[in-house]
Amino acid sequence: QVQLVESGGGLVKTGQSLRLSCEASGRILRLSVMAWYRQAPGKERELVARIDGLRTINYADSVKGRFTISRENAKNTAYLQMNSLTPEDTGVYYCRTYYNGRDYWGQGTQVTVSS
Repeated sequence: QVQLVESGGGLVKTGQSLRLSCEASGRILRLSVMAWYRQAPGKERELVARIDGLRTINYADSVKGRFTISRENAKNTAYLQMNSLTPEDTGVYYCRTYYNGRDYWGQGTQVTVSS
């Protein structure tokens, strides 16, 4: 069983940065995908960024050039560096890892960007 714990959320102003962390309590396979999703109030959860075991990375168009996803397998941790934040980035950010039929989600961390 794997548990994911996100941290690093908070309240920032437009243009500022945050770095989210997602730490897994169990062992994360190197081939697993690690991803960040977000859910804004009244909207569906959407993929923000993901990185697979070969370190292939995908970003949502809305965050390209501003967000950077990374992972440290030795620490069972994924990160999301978020720069140039805007109020449209406000939401609950969730970490997810999945591989070979196993799928785990974290509880989420709130990110609020004020104008």
